[in-house]
Amino acid sequence: MSTAYPDEVVTRSLLRMVPVPGLDRPAALITLDNGHDHRKPNTFGPAGLASLEQAVTEALAAEPAFLAVTGKPYVFSVGADLTGMPAVRDPEQARELGRRGHQVFGMLRDAPVPTFGFVNGAAMGGGLELALHCHYRTLSGGARALALPEVMLGLVPAWGGTWLLPNLVGIAAAAQVIIQNPLQQNRMLRPEQAAELGLVDLLLEPADFLERSLEWAAGVVRGEVTVDRPEVDRELWEGVLFFARQQLDQRLHGAVRSAYRALDLLALAKDAPLSEAAAAEQEALAELLLGDQLRNGLYAFDLVQRRAKRPAGAPDAGLAREVGKVGIVGAGLMASQLALLFARRLEVPVVLTDLDQPRVDAGVSYVHKEVEKLAGKGRLSEGKAAKVRALVTGSTDKAAGFADADLVIEAVFEDLVVKQRVFAELEQVVGPQCVLATNTSSLSVTAMAAGLAHPERVVGLHFFNPVAVMPLVEVVRAECTDDPTLATAFAVGKQLKKSCVLVADAPAFVVNRLLFRFLSEVFAAIDAGTPVAVADSALDPLGLPMRPLALLNLVGAPVTHHIAQILHDAFPDRFGVSENLGRIAESGQRTLLTEEGELDPELVALLKTGDSPLTGDQVRDRALAALADEIARMLDERVVADRRDLDLCLILGAGWPFHLGGITPYLDQSGVAERVTGARFGPPA
Repeated sequence: MSTAYPDEVVTRSLLRMVPVPGLDRPAALITLDNGHDHRKPNTFGPAGLASLEQAVTEALAAEPAFLAVTGKPYVFSVGADLTGMPAVRDPEQARELGRRGHQVFGMLRDAPVPTFGFVNGAAMGGGLELALHCHYRTLSGGARALALPEVMLGLVPAWGGTWLLPNLVGIAAAAQVIIQNPLQQNRMLRPEQAAELGLVDLLLEPADFLERSLEWAAGVVRGEVTVDRPEVDRELWEGVLFFARQQLDQRLHGAVRSAYRALDLLALAKDAPLSEAAAAEQEALAELLLGDQLRNGLYAFDLVQRRAKRPAGAPDAGLAREVGKVGIVGAGLMASQLALLFARRLEVPVVLTDLDQPRVDAGVSYVHKEVEKLAGKGRLSEGKAAKVRALVTGSTDKAAGFADADLVIEAVFEDLVVKQRVFAELEQVVGPQCVLATNTSSLSVTAMAAGLAHPERVVGLHFFNPVAVMPLVEVVRAECTDDPTLATAFAVGKQLKKSCVLVADAPAFVVNRLLFRFLSEVFAAIDAGTPVAVADSALDPLGLPMRPLALLNLVGAPVTHHIAQILHDAFPDRFGVSENLGRIAESGQRTLLTEEGELDPELVALLKTGDSPLTGDQVRDRALAALADEIARMLDERVVADRRDLDLCLILGAGWPFHLGGITPYLDQSGVAERVTGARFGPPA
């Protein structure tokens, strides 16, 4: 592993000696820099590790007062060079990659002078592990990407993270960072959280971060600054991991190998020396690096990091119109969530309207309460909180509220006639350049715009619930939608920090169409007499984020039944309407679950079922076959540009697990695609 990967973008370790006031010797400062701006972060391949090794060796030979490592602007390091992973073809190569990282990073831990990690920006994976090997760490408040995401990708932290982190911050915090956060859509630590956990010793403002870090480090060396770290509690170590394993079993059912290997490594970190833990990390790397789950994870990661940022089919961004004010029709929960998102991200006035003042007041009140919660958690400064509150207002008068709006989005009841009436009213009061958007989850955008004088300015913006959390927006191009309207939709989505995928105006678009295709199979099995618990747990071996009835609980039976009817009307041969689902919806219940998430025996007893029960394997086979069939049809219909967009939509909109890659790679690997359609979906176009 002494030579670079093919096409490795080498991160150089640039050494300079820096005079520091109050010290009789200069400090050695190593800056990680791959020669590109922040859009191509620093990573470590073999050549990058060799450069760091050489820089540390030269620095220590100069006998500095201390040694510090920092990064280029906005980026410390995001860890191992993932693009080179396919070049690792046998277990010994994988072990060597692990050993090499331990060897080079260990030079900082074993150095005869104090070592410091000046984490000036994004630090993920091996980058964060590098900082953990240093004796001390400072962190910039501008570092917005802090994580150990390896488990999400199908790996484990393998350059010391599974031993260093729990022995620094304790087992509970380490399990959160190494296992739980990666499995929750790769949740990042905020700088304040990292400091509170004890991951770093000092949090500094970004403006003069390097100067302040050098001053603080000099104070540590002179003995004027004492770093106190609480002793790690080892009594609850096994208990925390037992509980963590229970949670993984309930959620993943053993499906994600990397998560369980990480648990084993965290258990070892309690009593084993670092040398033993390092060897165990290297063995885990050898096991995981050559498996399907890593390849799947890398494919999914590439979709999220690259394709999502360059949406296929999006018009030239230069065509987008500026949005200086937003109107929202409706003031219910979805509309109020949208109002908060637009005000926070766009920082423009947002006006909510509804049928009467009490509903409007309730919507505005919801936004204000959520702002207070965010401020209380430190997610918003008091100044920003006050600004967001002031930006969101309400009115019952659309003409007064929307006359000068640049974008108006409706979030009213999912009924075509109601939405057509809303758009007809809007067209009479908004300006000629105003974009009209719908948040419909299933209805035809073309039909909504059909009676308008200017249907070309109507576009679908399908957000997912909860709006603040779910990263996907399906951008729906109707038959008449013009390029400036579409470009504005994509520009707004980017400003909202969402990932946008262009989809055709087909019933239920992508995510709901696929989810409801497999849900219809699950409910058909229940209707046929399959025990509810069997049907609900049939997909457990896949490790999906939630079972069908939990999904039903999230969406609600009335909405689910309504969308099922829409899809049945469009495709009666493939989408059934479950009588039992209708019965649940008519009863006013959201689902068959209790508040604790267990099956409610009284509600289950009300179901009317047949006498042809299926096994769990049969339910799963039918559900997967239905997905393969529907995907083939959607690709034929050109609902999206190619299969990668279907995969991306399910990952971002439905939490499809990284360890399965996308839905199409999984159906290929499992043989379902070929069995159902006669061919694999094959590599992306």
